[in-house]
Amino acid sequence: MAYKAEYIWLDGTEPTARLRSKTKILEDGATDLPIWGFDGSSTNQAPGSNSDCVLKPVFACPDPIRGGDDKLVMCEVLLTDMTPHPTNTRALLTPIAEKFAAQEPWFGIEQEYTFFKDGRPHGFPPGGFPAPQAFYYCGIGADEVFGRDIVEEHLDACLQAGLGISGINAEVMPGQWEFQVGPLSPLEVADHLWMARWLLYRIAEDYGVSATLDPKPVKGDWNGAGAHTNFSTKSMRTSYEDIIKACEALGKRASEHVENYGADIENRLTGQHETAPWHEFSYGVSNRGASVRIPWQVEKDGKGYIEDRRPNANMDPYVVARLITETVCSALGS
Repeated sequence: MAYKAEYIWLDGTEPTARLRSKTKILEDGATDLPIWGFDGSSTNQAPGSNSDCVLKPVFACPDPIRGGDDKLVMCEVLLTDMTPHPTNTRALLTPIAEKFAAQEPWFGIEQEYTFFKDGRPHGFPPGGFPAPQAFYYCGIGADEVFGRDIVEEHLDACLQAGLGISGINAEVMPGQWEFQVGPLSPLEVADHLWMARWLLYRIAEDYGVSATLDPKPVKGDWNGAGAHTNFSTKSMRTSYEDIIKACEALGKRASEHVENYGADIENRLTGQHETAPWHEFSYGVSNRGASVRIPWQVEKDGKGYIEDRRPNANMDPYVVARLITETVCSALGS
């Protein structure tokens, strides 16, 4: 029996790329996923006069929504001469991941997001605001938690797909949640995160809810949405000295990183709501107001990982993984 393969890719929307997908029917027993194509003039990736773009499968997993033998297929976008499209950020990560593979870089990304329903954050009353932030984080009860049915279905779907999801929790604002992916290598964590995002959007669609990655979904005294990025190398997992070296290296390229950590980052990194100012760099032990946090257990053990708290919820994990891997691994050496 023929099966369905959902081809998924990143479009050329600026400043934040969107996910697109379409279904290809493959013959029963077909194991090779062929290249495919799409109209780039409809995805901000080509002019109408030369609109063909190519989809190259790079990562596949079981489709937990359709079930059976159906698959989800993450693709890179190529030009028709088979070179990477200018919007193909994965192609830029690949050589960096290969170059520093011997250092065994690991990532764990905490993806925050916000549910919107009827034009407002899920849980916000019509024309007003809920009680101030206090009890929503890891909350329990219908007056504190909104959208749990979607979250639980998404978690199960990610597990069925074989994605490296490692946890979930309700976040600080009503309708705001987080899932974690990792620890995984640079390419793996980015592929898995994009696939988990696609599943989140697709499942929320069935509930008439939109899952958004807006880094500051509500102005005022409400937390933004980030994608805190935990990182380590083999040497950092044995040496506290290399933990400090990694922090110092990130500080030297702070501006470059912040500029590529997601659109509207200055609206989230204000120095309030558990953030450091976007234009300043700092690191510290157990400090959620620093750019980079060193967990207290890491200092105690003299080894471990660091948490870059600057990336936005809407960041491109291919870009963030490339920048952190290159910056830290170059500083630590072989």
